[in-house]
Amino acid sequence: MLGSYLSILQESLEKKLDVLGHIEEIGQVQTEILKKETFDMEAFDRTVDEKDAFVTELIKLDEGFESLYDRIKEELARDKSSYAGQIKHLQKLISEITDKNVSIQAEESRNKAMLENYFAKERQGLGKVRKSSNAAYGYYKNMNGKQTDSVFLDKKK
Repeated sequence: MLGSYLSILQESLEKKLDVLGHIEEIGQVQTEILKKETFDMEAFDRTVDEKDAFVTELIKLDEGFESLYDRIKEELARDKSSYAGQIKHLQKLISEITDKNVSIQAEESRNKAMLENYFAKERQGLGKVRKSSNAAYGYYKNMNGKQTDSVFLDKKK
């Protein structure tokens, strides 16, 4: 019975590793989008939605894993030696998952910095547009309020 539970835990970890692989691929696509000269907000939003779906799946896998592990951990602690091979494989999978998590977090951090840089440039550009628009509006308002008659100055004496 415990062996089948460990097999389920192993399948859960393998699925988690697969989902993390998809998240990593999407992160790389996001990096490519951010590196392009023209930023495609729609494409970036699609990748965010895809990633969100995988993260939701990841959360479900984690909850299922923790729930099952909590049910069997006492029995597993009593009979570790009988399942040493499966436990070792689970530990290996957990190590791979941890490594992939670190890699994904590093990529996410880089992408976040690039995205913040893009938005800072956009804000700066909007600030310039707003200033020039305000200046033009002020000039228009100022000139519209003043009507002057034609004046001819003769400087001859």
